[in-house]
Amino acid sequence: MPSESRTPILRFDNVTVSFDEVKVLADVSFAAYESESRVILGAAGSGKTVLLKTALGLIRPASGKVYAFGQDLSGLREDQLFDVRSKIGMLFQEGALFDSLNIEENVAYPLINQKSIHCPPEQVHPRVVEALEFVELGETLEKFPSELSGGMRRRAAIARAVVTGPPLTLYDSPTAGLDPITAHTIVTLLIKERDMANTTTLLATHRYQDGNLIANFRYNSEQGSLEPARDGAGPRARTTFMVMQEGRLAFEGDQDQLEDSTDPYITKFVKRRIRK
Repeated sequence: MPSESRTPILRFDNVTVSFDEVKVLADVSFAAYESESRVILGAAGSGKTVLLKTALGLIRPASGKVYAFGQDLSGLREDQLFDVRSKIGMLFQEGALFDSLNIEENVAYPLINQKSIHCPPEQVHPRVVEALEFVELGETLEKFPSELSGGMRRRAAIARAVVTGPPLTLYDSPTAGLDPITAHTIVTLLIKERDMANTTTLLATHRYQDGNLIANFRYNSEQGSLEPARDGAGPRARTTFMVMQEGRLAFEGDQDQLEDSTDPYITKFVKRRIRK
């Protein structure tokens, strides 16, 4: 079905965001559809984080419109935004876990505090356990964030982001500061969530290898690992790459188009593959 005939899960329509009269997003437009992955690249301060927070309704545009699930976020009251946010999972930079809460309490937080989710109290613990087992942290329920490694804290934050079963997930630099092996584990979990729950994914990252994995691998639930997403070997999620430059959307397209770009700014973020 052509994307034009479907309602986007998320749409930015000429969105501009300003802080102290400085534009941090400038006339940004794009549309993300069901099961699509979008990899957002760009230098520090290019607008990646602001874009994700604007998608969540935490930042309101100075001009333009943001639509999530067909609703214009600019016209919603704060209590109405809670309903929209209950459909969006967000992994903030560095995980942003609550230090004073143990891991079970951290992951349970959206189930308990997002009233529009309507999670019965007796279902909270089982759903938390399921989410933590999903990220292979089932033994950490009673531990506090300070007792976990950086990679484990990031995985716990992913569990919190997906515990509500959101159809849209936003990940802000999920592999920043992690060693390559741990970073690979984190991206594997993102792909696992995308493929098993059929979610729409926006990933802001400075690591091109993260986007390459998202675009070219799928999760094999029987093997419990990633495998190349070749044509005819199972579903292949559509992946679109975006490059932000000083608040503007400098590039939008597939991976081949990205790697064919000769723009000197865009090429800074690209490691070209060997194509057959």
